[in-house]
This record gives sequence, C-alpha cells and structure tokens, in this order.
Amino acid sequence: METKLKEQVEERQFAGFLQTQSEVFFTLLNTLLAPDGAGAADGAWTKKHFFQLINEADDLESFLDDYGARYNRSYAYITELVASLRWFAYSGYSISHLLGRLDSYGGEMWESPEARIEAQTAVHEGLLFLRRISIRLLEGVREEAVRLGVEITPESFPETNFVAVTTRRQLPRNVDEAELLHEEQKIAEVATKFLQAAEMIADTRVRQIGDDEERRRLFSLICTEEQARVYEATVHNLQSTYDTHIQNTVLEGQDARLTQLRGHTSAALHLLEAVTYLAHFIERHETETRSEAAKRRIAALIDRSDVERVTLNTFLYWAHRILQNGISVAEDLLPEYTNLQELEVVLSGEYALHARPAALVVGIVNHYGTPVEMELAGRRCNAGSILELLVTVGSNPHEQHFVFRGDERPLRDIRLLFEHGLGERGLERLPASLDYLRQQ
Repeated sequence: METKLKEQVEERQFAGFLQTQSEVFFTLLNTLLAPDGAGAADGAWTKKHFFQLINEADDLESFLDDYGARYNRSYAYITELVASLRWFAYSGYSISHLLGRLDSYGGEMWESPEARIEAQTAVHEGLLFLRRISIRLLEGVREEAVRLGVEITPESFPETNFVAVTTRRQLPRNVDEAELLHEEQKIAEVATKFLQAAEMIADTRVRQIGDDEERRRLFSLICTEEQARVYEATVHNLQSTYDTHIQNTVLEGQDARLTQLRGHTSAALHLLEAVTYLAHFIERHETETRSEAAKRRIAALIDRSDVERVTLNTFLYWAHRILQNGISVAEDLLPEYTNLQELEVVLSGEYALHARPAALVVGIVNHYGTPVEMELAGRRCNAGSILELLVTVGSNPHEQHFVFRGDERPLRDIRLLFEHGLGERGLERLPASLDYLRQQ
C-alpha cells in the first residue's frame, strides 16, 4: 500500500504556483476594477459578474486550501481575503437575481406603491454595498498578491468567457388531470408552510435599528449563522414543495393567487440567502478566523457594523415584510383547498394519549402538512406540535373526550389511529393506510 507524504513547499516557490493558478482570477479582477467599465463608480455588476466571481474565487480558495495557505504566516491574509470575497459574491448574486425579477412578481406583493419603491431602493442600496465591499476585497487581493511577488496579468476577462446563468425549465405537469385532488392537498400544505415561515421570521421581532450597539445586540440574538440557515432552509423547503407539486399545474394556471404566493416565497428566499452568507462572514472571518493578524486586517477593510446594518436592516427586515404581505394570500388559499371537518373521539379507559401515541398524532398532522387543532376540556392546541399536545393532555390527565378540527384527510387518519388503540397494540397492527407512521 502506497503512503503519500506531504512535501513542504518554499514560500517563494509557492508564489510561482499561485501566479499560474490565479491568472484567470486576475483577468476577471481587471475587468471588474476597470475604471471605464464594470468597476467604474457608476458601473453595474450584474448577476453574471457575481456568478463568475463566485466561480473564480472558489477555485482560487480551494487551491490555497490544498496547500494549507491559511495556516501559513505569509499567505493567511490573502486566503482570508479570497474567502471573504466569495461570501460577498454569493450575497451579491442572490440580491442581483432578486432585483432582476422583482418587477415580475407584481404589485400585489406590496401593501402600497410607496412600500414597493422603498423596498426596491433599500435592496438596491444593499446590492451597491455588496459591490463596494467586493471591490475593496479585490483591491486587497491585488495589493497582497503583488507584495507576495505574484506578477499580475494585464489581460481582461473576455466577455465570451462569462458563464451563462440559465433558468431551469420544465414542461407542465399535466399528464393526468385526475391528480387535482393531490395538488389541492399540496396547495394547502404550501399555504400552511408559508404561514409558519412568516410566523418564524416575525417571532425574531426584526426591525430597522440605527444605533450600532442596539443593532449588534439584536443581531447576536436572532442572526447567528445557525439561525440564518434555519430561516433560509425553511423558506427553501417551502419553495421546493411548491415547485415540485404546484408549478406548471392545471390549478396554478387557474388560480393567480398561487403565483403570487410563489413570488413572496422566492423574493424572501433570495434575501435570506444573502443573510446566511453575511452571517457566515461575520462569524467565520470576524470572530473565529484562524489568523489573528488576518482578522485585524480584514476588520480594517470591512466594518462589521456596516455588514450587520445591511444584513439586519435591509435583507432580513425586507424578507420579513415580504412574508408578512403574503399572509393574506396564504390565509385566503387555505380554507379553499382544505375540506374542514370536526372529529370527536372518546378514549376507552385502557388507553391514554401519552408521549408515544401523541407522537403518532403529530406524525399524521405533519404528513399532510395542514393545520389541525385539538381541543381537550375547553383548551385548544396545535396537534402538529408534540410539546403543545403533551402540555394540553398533561393539564387534563383524566379527560378522555377529544375534539380535532382541520382538513378531512388528517382527521380521517387520526380517527383510524384512535379506533386501533393509538398503536399501543403494535404499529404493525395499524391499517395499511397508516403505513407511513411505521417509516417515521
């Protein structure tokens, strides 16, 4: 068995390697910083510029990491510059993509024409901020590369070399219009998920804050990278469900509210993507960067407070506003695509709705994705929450009469679950229509 040993590379020798590897990167840099082109004060970076910058920065960062450059005293700073640049490029791509589509989402997204102008202005200013920081980082990379002995190519990046950014297209899903019942269920599920996402962001109490210290305190409470990823993943899951089951369907063509809801979802998602990238930058490159010297130099280039301001006051704030504006659409759709029913069940004395069967009830509700309410002794709770169920049952341990309200589909399965002893005789003895519970 062959064992590969690491061979140490001299720093001067590595400068030559870096020069060869970074040639394409620096041609792009020359184009983006050109005084009479995209780099001009009034120039514009479009989605293609940010996308190309992501690709080239990613390739260069991978090369530097392959050689352990971030752990080398001479090359740690340029590695952190390139890594920082990549996250701002990702943010710029998401925001430029959003601005390019904002008009297509329609005026229904906004509570007023003034709100629409305010949002477009704020998000555009946010994009200009991302561009300014990216330019500052590119200039930093160039200066540091020269200091390290890298000869910068004078060539520009050919226009024909920009990677085409295309939209995925697909045929309408109309192979069998008898699938409408399934699609109606998915519409109810998407509307429910939208309301949950809007509530999740509203619970952060995000607001625009002028004072740096107050804003930093709120940022640390609601916008860690881990939290930002949850916000983004929740809305991304919502959009994926829509695109998989509703987009290009017969029902979508018949109901304009569905595309409105998709517009709210998509706009919020692109803003939340930028929130995640910038939260990552703050935590990785401002707080936990491996090199203290590189950390200080990055901080000298980029004011953390400015990044927090744009992330919180613009991107997260407007994601919240856009989701809030879509609540009325989701609430309009929900009763129309659900058949609301009420189910009353009485448990025999030998059974109790303790943790295990309660989890099965929650599993049924979450399987269908539509809201179900449970009432017990006059107290109501969300039957899709194990915590709320157990607290409600625990407050009334001897009550055996349960009332469920919601769409007929989860209520039908809850009835079956109760009729078969809440699964207490073994999940294998539940009817075949509840097989999904055995797989959870």
